[in-house]
Amino acid sequence: QAQLMESGGGSVQSGGSLRLSCEPLSNVGCMGWFRQAPGQEREGVAVIDSSERVTYADSVKGRFTISRDNARNTLLLQMDNLKPEDTAMYYCGHDKYNWIGGCPTGPQFFKSWGQGTQVTVSS
Repeated sequence: QAQLMESGGGSVQSGGSLRLSCEPLSNVGCMGWFRQAPGQEREGVAVIDSSERVTYADSVKGRFTISRDNARNTLLLQMDNLKPEDTAMYYCGHDKYNWIGGCPTGPQFFKSWGQGTQVTVSS
């Protein structure tokens, strides 16, 4: 598994949008987006498997969309209607295990990580 690399973070006002990218995309196991705010534990945001089954954290349902761009070998996270509480470092994660019931959202189940990209939302 090549080193994961995230991009697309930045600073926006509340209600704005950002799109995060992660390369390379894997066709094995699970990939996902996670975030960690200062002083808090890393948490799962959205995960997707090779069959494109997705799971979202309740806090982002209806606002974030995870997707696989196979042509560009990229994992995407479209983030709309951003809120100040979305401010965090966002990480891309991957694990090769194929979960029968869909990917878990806990970061402890993911073995490979990128360096992260910062998202800051101001009110």
